[in-house]
Amino acid sequence: MSSKTGKPVVRSAAWRISIWATVAFAFGTMLVFLFLHYFVADDIQRRSDAWLSGEVQVLADVTERTPKGALHSQVVEEIAELAGKEVPRKLPSESNPEDAVFFLQTTEARSMMLWVGGISGEETSKAIRAGSFAPERPFDLQVSGIAIPYRVVWTRADDGSRIYLGLSEQEQLRVLRLLRIRFFLLWMLIVLLGFGVVFVSTRRMLNDVREITEAASRIGHSELNTRVPATKRNDEVAQLAFTLNHMLDRIENSMHQLHTITNSLAHDLRSPLTAIRGKLEVSLSSANHSRKNEPIVAAIEELDRLSEFLNQSLDIAEARADALLLTRSVIDLDESLQTMIDLYEPSMIEKGLQIKLCSRGPVKIEADAGLIHRMISNLFDNELKHLPPASTVTIHLQAEDGNALLTLEDDGPGFAPEVISQMFERRVKGRQSKGHGLGLAFVDAVIRTHGGTVTAANSASGGARLSVTLPLATHQTLTASKAG
Repeated sequence: MSSKTGKPVVRSAAWRISIWATVAFAFGTMLVFLFLHYFVADDIQRRSDAWLSGEVQVLADVTERTPKGALHSQVVEEIAELAGKEVPRKLPSESNPEDAVFFLQTTEARSMMLWVGGISGEETSKAIRAGSFAPERPFDLQVSGIAIPYRVVWTRADDGSRIYLGLSEQEQLRVLRLLRIRFFLLWMLIVLLGFGVVFVSTRRMLNDVREITEAASRIGHSELNTRVPATKRNDEVAQLAFTLNHMLDRIENSMHQLHTITNSLAHDLRSPLTAIRGKLEVSLSSANHSRKNEPIVAAIEELDRLSEFLNQSLDIAEARADALLLTRSVIDLDESLQTMIDLYEPSMIEKGLQIKLCSRGPVKIEADAGLIHRMISNLFDNELKHLPPASTVTIHLQAEDGNALLTLEDDGPGFAPEVISQMFERRVKGRQSKGHGLGLAFVDAVIRTHGGTVTAANSASGGARLSVTLPLATHQTLTASKAG
């Protein structure tokens, strides 16, 4: 996805980092809660089982010691009701019959002898007879018509009867439900707070990284003396900024040495070439026979071509290394094209060519004026060299989506199929070309240095088409240019 300026839209990684960190934290705390929930539930059940085991022994002992008779049942019932009032964790306000203790005494054949409880004794006795349970080992019992199960333990009396004591698990489930609700609310609060803390701290750190990235991207297209912003914090981001600035110091020094070497090389080569050309011109002016003039004129032309080849080769090498020294200013590309057309139109008319400019008005870019003029000159030279007479060159210029779009189309033979995929490589040219294969390579180098793109293709009618895009000048640049 791209923005209107053609640059890719960068999404902040702070959201992704925060979400993953929050998910990990939430998962970890959930595991802790599950362990805590299991521990609390197990502890409550162990306490209930201990109470049941103790009380059932007491009731069995009371049953055995109470003389059999009319008062036996009454005494046992009173003891069972007294035990029901001692239910652990039961609140005084709770009077739900499901949250109660039941006492059941059966014969060896498990027929009911004595019942004390707030629920149906018949249904409870039926549920007990339906299962097989070991004595003095608590078990869960689901009574028909009662949603909440009972925790039950039984023991055998000396007379062979069985004594069952059951405790509703309603209170245990209520405590665990409240624990889950409160934990969930607290868990949500902590997760949201943790997400906020991680997001703010991550966003702050990534903002420093983004500033460093933006500064580093500008350095490749401007002066190398620019440095990325450093922070006062002694952390990894500060170390990154320091390392990048130290690397940029070395690059700037290397580029300075490169410019020194290339300038010296160009000077050392231009001086003898200029001297030779001067001597040839003197010989040409003093020559008496026209036949002797032709080799001298050819030699001068070759020297001019050699000088041009040298200049373009050095410029292309520096541009591909992002080492061209740019003097940027606001340029009206429409005005520059008009100027270059006025300059080249006589030569094109002389060769029988026609040139047309279709422009929608001023198109402002921020670029090096000298390089842009040389780039346009190379494009026109390329048309002059390769188009046959009676051809037409049409230039389209417009601004679209933050870019200047420049298209050159002609009705000539088009690009050779064997080189169309390598048109912007150095020393690549068609079989009929007499140049050095540097013209379009120089165009590509200049366009790339200014942050643009250039493509070559043959149109449907067979002619050549060159499409150039260059970033438009920003509003701040235009304002500063008007103020200056």
